[in-house]
Amino acid sequence: MNAKSIIYSVAAAAVAMMGVDAMACTNLLAGKNATIDGSTFISYAADSHTLYGDLQYLPAADHKAGEMREIRDWDTGKHLGYIPEVAHTYAVVGNINEHQVTVAESTFGGRHELADTTKNAIIDYGSLMYLALQRSRTAREAIKVMTDLVAQYGYCSEGESFSIGDPNEVWVMEMVGKAGKEKGAVWVAIRIPDDCISAHANQSRIYRIPMKDKENCMYSKDVISFARKMGYFNGKDADFEFSRAYSPADFGTLRGCDARAWSYFNRFKSGMDAYLPFINGKKGAEVMPLYVKPDRKVSCCDIQNMMRDHFEGTPFDMTKDPGAKDHFDVPYRYRPMGFTVNGVKYSHERAIATQQTGFVFVSQMRNYLPNPVGGCIWFGVDDANTAVFLPMYCSITEVPESYRQGKGDLYTFDFDAAFWVNNLVANQAYNRYSLMIPDIRKVQGAIEDKCASDQPAIESHAVELLKSNPKEAIQYLTNYSVNTAQNATARYQDLAKYLFVKYLDGNRKKEKDGKFLRNEAGTPEMPDFPGYSQDYYNDFADPSCDHLKEVEPEK
Repeated sequence: MNAKSIIYSVAAAAVAMMGVDAMACTNLLAGKNATIDGSTFISYAADSHTLYGDLQYLPAADHKAGEMREIRDWDTGKHLGYIPEVAHTYAVVGNINEHQVTVAESTFGGRHELADTTKNAIIDYGSLMYLALQRSRTAREAIKVMTDLVAQYGYCSEGESFSIGDPNEVWVMEMVGKAGKEKGAVWVAIRIPDDCISAHANQSRIYRIPMKDKENCMYSKDVISFARKMGYFNGKDADFEFSRAYSPADFGTLRGCDARAWSYFNRFKSGMDAYLPFINGKKGAEVMPLYVKPDRKVSCCDIQNMMRDHFEGTPFDMTKDPGAKDHFDVPYRYRPMGFTVNGVKYSHERAIATQQTGFVFVSQMRNYLPNPVGGCIWFGVDDANTAVFLPMYCSITEVPESYRQGKGDLYTFDFDAAFWVNNLVANQAYNRYSLMIPDIRKVQGAIEDKCASDQPAIESHAVELLKSNPKEAIQYLTNYSVNTAQNATARYQDLAKYLFVKYLDGNRKKEKDGKFLRNEAGTPEMPDFPGYSQDYYNDFADPSCDHLKEVEPEK
């Protein structure tokens, strides 16, 4: 390879070495007529126990004839092979490119025997996303790039749902391999109507395929015939359902996965209780649709807050079940999720927001603004519930230092790395959630509210600069994104220290006007002792706790 190829391969390897275990991701989508400002939205939580959250940047590049692109598995970094590079690749910031194309994913696995482990398959799902981002100007173009690549070079991952969007359209595409029996994959892609919202979360969501709607549906020519060949389906073509054939549902996929999509729909669409029988696995229950029309239009803030969901206010509310009662209403459960009591199997809920998140974003794409301004990926690291969504425009040419690749890793703590600072904040709250989350919301909300209020003026100025000096406009947006992120990291460093001091040893320091109180002599005031909830204390009214009763000594 020539020098440029070697440099590019190093960058690609850095992306691959992020090591995403994508078996627990959530995507929320919204069409342009379903949103308040006409944006299209795609959100993504990259949930993994081994992912270090940072923000990647791949600059645009020109490539010489014969130049090769190395493919490494996104999860493991394993070398898979080489494919020819294209003449020009587009710039990518996170999961959005310079043309406002966004690609995200969630792994559903499906029938595990369909994964192609032969040497003939060298394209994994992660590489597929970034290849599409670097080679596509629209969502439809991205779908073609992705499906052409796996047809030519083979698909070596398990079942995957992809969210693919641009300023005009959002699509859900689902793909599974062919077990090495044939090269490539079977797949189906459906455009979400402009006035609807959609979601997927580690389970195939496409059932019936509207094959006659050529404008809004695409699929591999063998999507049904291959299922017949494998013995997954033997009915009429009109009755074929992709999910039932390639990813049959069970308790885990319904309650642990589809329930997350249901919660999103339930927040913005009335009548979603009708699909609770489906979520709870009732035989013959009506299948939850791929998309619904919301009762009101959603905003960027709505999507951000939805990524913080723990099923609050629903039958699955994680702040109300026994796992939260003794731990300050904490809506988090540590792994393993399943457990057995007296021979009966149980499982904790799995909400959209979870502690083991590498990074999270809401991608905002707008057709009424020029690409450098219209594409904004609101990016955060660690748990979406406590993270701060910060604006990273698709045209920026520099990543904030605290979000850069190599700024710490899962084994190397760095207080100047946004990932570690956010974890310090979040992990303190996991111990005393109901006490600390108001303090976190105050700082988090102030940062996000300022970003939202500043957005119109920032973008208006950038649009004017683009008319006269595009280079200056790009630098302006880069400086804004970088400075905003660095300031947010500094605010969270202060927040992490503040929480540690305020709640030291289970107490709560007294404060006034943002300062901890001291007495007349200048020493700290006696702290409050917030104790536990009454529900916690009620558990002690049990014979096993009789030894803790206060009993007056006999006289």
